[in-house]
Amino acid sequence: MALAKAGDKLPPIALTRPDGTAVCPADFTGQKLVLFFYPKDDTPGCTTENKDFSALAADFAKAGTALLGISKDPPARHAKFIAKYDLTAPLASDAAEGGLSDALGFWGEKQNYGRTYMGMIRSTVLVDAQGTIARVWSPVKVKGHAEDVLAAARAL
Repeated sequence: MALAKAGDKLPPIALTRPDGTAVCPADFTGQKLVLFFYPKDDTPGCTTENKDFSALAADFAKAGTALLGISKDPPARHAKFIAKYDLTAPLASDAAEGGLSDALGFWGEKQNYGRTYMGMIRSTVLVDAQGTIARVWSPVKVKGHAEDVLAAARAL
């Protein structure tokens, strides 16, 4: 799958919240939306990224921008992750094959310590109020990323 780019429409693919209810990017029509895709709950980089977005959640809200963190982890694992770190940025599971991360090109081949495997490519998408992708960051370096995304959301 080709990597999503600015100008693309966000596909209407449903995700699952930690409580088991469905959430779809179209639910956020009329406001800006940041979707941040990360590999795995409760790992060092992913924990830092989620804490950074959570720390800025009120600032994103003031900028008229909703947040949604997405990984392939199951909803129950998200619930434990949220509770453990008191995260305020909402999370959703994209566990289904052919899900949103696949459609946007963020699920792909990765290499680590000489091993090749399929995994989530840490990526972020800023979506405008009409559901069109305004900006894509992929791959993402965690340090300072949430602040960069906030600045872009404020400028949109």
